[in-house]
Amino acid sequence: MAHVIIAGGGIGGLATALSLARSGHRATVLERSATFAEIGAGIQLGPNAFHALDRLGVGRNVRERAVFIDELRFMDGTTGEKVAAMELTGAYRERFGNPYAVVHRGDLYQPLLAACRELDGVELLADAAVRDHAQDGTGVTVRTTDGRTFRGAALVGADGIRSTVRAAVLGDGEPRVSGHTIYRSVIPIEQVPEELRWNAVTLWAGPKWHFVHYIIGGGEYLNLAVTRDDGATVPVAGREAERAHVLGRFPGIGATARRLLELGEGWREWVLCDRDPVRTWTDRRVVLVGDAAHPMLQYAAQGACQALEDAVVLGDLLDGAGEDDVEQHLEKFNAVRRERAGRAQLVARRMGSDLYHPAGAAAEERNAMLSALTQEQLRDSVSWLHGDRDFTDSGLGGRR
Repeated sequence: MAHVIIAGGGIGGLATALSLARSGHRATVLERSATFAEIGAGIQLGPNAFHALDRLGVGRNVRERAVFIDELRFMDGTTGEKVAAMELTGAYRERFGNPYAVVHRGDLYQPLLAACRELDGVELLADAAVRDHAQDGTGVTVRTTDGRTFRGAALVGADGIRSTVRAAVLGDGEPRVSGHTIYRSVIPIEQVPEELRWNAVTLWAGPKWHFVHYIIGGGEYLNLAVTRDDGATVPVAGREAERAHVLGRFPGIGATARRLLELGEGWREWVLCDRDPVRTWTDRRVVLVGDAAHPMLQYAAQGACQALEDAVVLGDLLDGAGEDDVEQHLEKFNAVRRERAGRAQLVARRMGSDLYHPAGAAAEERNAMLSALTQEQLRDSVSWLHGDRDFTDSGLGGRR
């Protein structure tokens, strides 16, 4: 049995702690915030996420608050035309073995947190921001900003896109600013006209913008997220945005999408960031997971899903490992996960530029291409991602 220190108590950090504890190890989670809590709004979970959650023992609890949607719907945001829709019932669930769902981030986080608190092998410490670490041949010593030290056989950096652990391991600077600004709002479902309460993740694509909405919170809220490709160069995280400002940024939006956009209130804005894929997530006894290893834009809806996959694979590889074996298993983790997660990063980036934001003739060509796809072809296009169950296949070697 090994003792592993985990920097970061978000979705990836808790999932990793849970996975390691279920594999017989002890985990100490150091969270910089004063409490263990997940901020944010809606999140999409593909079948691969539910495979991971089931492996972690929390799938049932997450399902209790999830909304299982019928289709992913792609709309032309200016004309209002329905371009394509991938059905998520029937053949989709049969092929991929699990549903596609949407949840509030808290409804994913709380089951992970509760499961960690129930295990003797997991220690959760808030107000414990990691400052630095040092390692030798037998372990890693971690120091927090308030001067405490912790010793473990390994350190997992699960501390997000601006990871302190990554900075020490890779030293690759600040994340890449995407130039896209996203505005988010969550409103009670009672404020939404019944004819607009669609059981779908709906995306309206316009010239240099797109708008996504879906129901979350067990059917109690509507999540709104509208993105503008505006060339933003300075990161912003959760800043308040005036309703008039948000509405004024999308003057060409179609009538139905406009109705939904106008329902939003309490808007907040973020400037989206990611990083290029890298081949190395490890330094001997230190490893990165989740957004610390492979931060990606939201456009493939896979950020949390890939973090959950990381947790399962890391726990599997360390199952039965002793302290002397940790380093080689972390290297194996890096080798089996980097291609898949790296491909997801690049796919998410291309979706924003090539699929969601074209204008004019390019948008017409996109619509023609998407509308010509059959349901089987749509499923084929996501099979490498949604259908993988060992979480190590990049999808480049063949179709599942």
